[in-house]
Amino acid sequence: MKITATAIPDVLLVEPTVFGDDRGFFYESYNERKWQELTGIQTRFVQDNHSRSSKNVLRGIHYQIQQPQGKLVRVVIGEVFDVAVDLRQSSPTFGQWVGEHLSAENKKSLWVPEGFGHGFLVLSEVAEFLYRTTDFYAPEHERCIAWNDPDIGIDWPLDGDPLLSEKDKNGGSLSTAECYI
Repeated sequence: MKITATAIPDVLLVEPTVFGDDRGFFYESYNERKWQELTGIQTRFVQDNHSRSSKNVLRGIHYQIQQPQGKLVRVVIGEVFDVAVDLRQSSPTFGQWVGEHLSAENKKSLWVPEGFGHGFLVLSEVAEFLYRTTDFYAPEHERCIAWNDPDIGIDWPLDGDPLLSEKDKNGGSLSTAECYI
């Protein structure tokens, strides 16, 4: 497993060691001992989620203001552009974002720590997205910042207009959002 810090050092790109031959492949998508050894992050994952979305579906930017969730995310079918936005007001990278292409083909994962908003755009005809979280889903604490907020300025690789949920259509701005300290 190879761990690489992104432009925002707390967000990590995880590249597994893949063993493959003409029969297929095998890799460990998560190993607690290796994770802790390589990252120094002593976290406990409590919930696994699996979503399926069609091309041009854009989900986010989501976060929980209480019970914040760290997320270890990966794609098992298709490809997405995955984004993490720093929402920690005390951080030197507050309001900045990083994006990575995650796909079934490249098998990369992204660590999105607590204190970050998260979103993704489906680039393939369909994508299945898995994410492991450090806290439970708490809809009463969920918040949403608009995917196209000009103060954040995410450069989404859009092919036409995104398909959005009502929640995502009504996302607020970073300037008025509840953020972490």
